[in-house]
Amino acid sequence: MGAGPGDPNLLTLRAAELLGKADAVVLGAEAHAPLLRHCREGVEVATEGDFVQRAARGQMVVRLCEGDPMLFSSIVEEVAACTAAEVDFEISPGVPPATAVLTYAGIPAATGVPEFRVIDAAQEQDWAAHAATRGTLVIYNGLGDAVSIGKALIANGRPDTTPVAVSSGGTTTEQYTVVSSLGRLQADLKHAGFTEPALIVVGEAVALRDKLSWFETKPLFGWRVLVPRTKEQSRGLVEQLTSYGAVPEEVPTISVEPPRTPQQMDRAIKGLVTGRYEWVAFTSANAVKAVREKFEEYGLDARAFAGLKVAAVGDATAQALVDFGVKPDLLPSGEQSSEGLVAEWPPYDSMLDPINRVLLPRADISTDTLVAGLTELGWECDDVTAYRTVRAAPPPAPIREAIKGGGFDAVLFTSSSTVRNLVGIAGKPHNVTVIAVIGPQTAKTAEEFGLRVDVMSDKPSASALAAALAEFGAKQRQAALAAGDTPRRPSQNRRGARRRAK
Repeated sequence: MGAGPGDPNLLTLRAAELLGKADAVVLGAEAHAPLLRHCREGVEVATEGDFVQRAARGQMVVRLCEGDPMLFSSIVEEVAACTAAEVDFEISPGVPPATAVLTYAGIPAATGVPEFRVIDAAQEQDWAAHAATRGTLVIYNGLGDAVSIGKALIANGRPDTTPVAVSSGGTTTEQYTVVSSLGRLQADLKHAGFTEPALIVVGEAVALRDKLSWFETKPLFGWRVLVPRTKEQSRGLVEQLTSYGAVPEEVPTISVEPPRTPQQMDRAIKGLVTGRYEWVAFTSANAVKAVREKFEEYGLDARAFAGLKVAAVGDATAQALVDFGVKPDLLPSGEQSSEGLVAEWPPYDSMLDPINRVLLPRADISTDTLVAGLTELGWECDDVTAYRTVRAAPPPAPIREAIKGGGFDAVLFTSSSTVRNLVGIAGKPHNVTVIAVIGPQTAKTAEEFGLRVDVMSDKPSASALAAALAEFGAKQRQAALAAGDTPRRPSQNRRGARRRAK
C-alpha cells in the first residue's frame, strides 16, 4: 500500500479503508506511524518481519511503502514472495513524491513542457540523454551527488543557468526548498543542511515557484507551537494552527478531577430533573462534560433539559452542549466571558418566570462575577462545584527543555491559570519564544511572570488567538522578505540554533 509522500492527509481513501480492516500493519518507515489512526483498536504493528507468513496464517496484512509502491521500490520481489506462498495480494497506489512534493513546492513540473522525466539516481544513468530532454527532470536519491549531477548535465549540453530546486521533507512542515541553478549548485547547497528523502528538480518550471509557492509561505510554516491544553480542549485549535502551517503540541497544564464532595452535584442533578431551576448556565466545556457524565450515571440523556433554558459562556461551551444534543438559548453576542453573559441575561420577572433559580455547575476556582451579576438581576443562584482543576504533572524532560531552551517558536496562553501552571510545571518559556495571550488579564499575568507579550487577540476566544498569531507570523515573514532576508522561525534566532543558508 502506498503511504504517500509524507503528509498523512494525502493518503488515498482506499488506503484508509484497508488500514481500517487490517489485522497487522508493517510500517515502511517511522514517519508512517501517524497513519495508524485509521486502524482499529488492537491492530498488530511491526516495523519489520515476514509479513507473507502473517498473511499465510489468515491475517489481513497491510505493508506500507513510501510514496507509490510501483515507483522505485522492492514491490516486485515482495509480490513474488506472496505468489510463491499462494497468498492473495492487492497493490494499492499512493501519491508519489515526484508530483506531490513539486506541487507543495509550487513547481508545475509538466506545465508548458513536452516531457516530465522521473529519474532514480541510485541506478546507473545516461546523463547525456537526460540533458537533451526539453522538459523537467525530477531526480530521486540524488542528494549526495547533486553537484556532480549538475556538472554532468552541463557537460552534456544543459545551460549552467538552468533553474534547479532541491527540496527535502516534502509535503510535511519540515519541507525545505532551495532554488539555485546548475552552475551554482555547489555554492548554494554547501550550508543548506538537507537530509534525505529529497528531490532535485531541473527545468524552467522551477522559475514559477515565486508565483505558485503556497505551502512554505503559510504564515506559521514549520512553527512549533505549544498549546497548554488537553487534546479534548484543543482539537479545533490544533486544526486551525495546522492550517496555518504550524506544528502544534499539546501540553496539559491542568488536570480535571471530580469534586471532593459529589453529593452537591447529585442534589443539583435531581433538582434539574424535578423542576427546581429555570436556567442552567455553563461556563466551560468541562462543566458540560461533568453534567453529561452525571446524567449517564443516572441513566439520563439530553431530554432531561426539556423545559429548561440553557446558557453558554462561549462558542466552545456551546459546541460541547450541541454535541450533547442541547442547543443553548443564550450565548453572548459580544465578549465571551461571565461579564458578557451577564450583560445579555434577562432580569428576573415574576410574571414571566415561574421559577427564579439558576444552576451554575462550575469549577472549584471560579470567580463570583456571574453569581453577583445574576443576583443583581433578581435571580437566585445555586453555585455548584462540578469539577476541580488541579495542576497537571510536569511534561516529559524533552518538552521541558524545549520550553526553557527556545525549542518552541510560540506558546498560546488561553487563561491566567495556563500561565501560572505552565511556569510551575515546566519553567518559563525562552525569550525568543513568541508569547500569545487571549486577553488583558492573561497578558497581565504573563508580565507578572516576566514574560514579554507579543500577541494579544482582539476577542477572548482560542480561535481569535490563533488567527492573531498567524497575522503576527505573516508580518514577520513579510518584514524579512522586504529586508532581503530569508524568513526564519523564532526558534532559529536563539544562540546555537542551526542556521540554514539563504
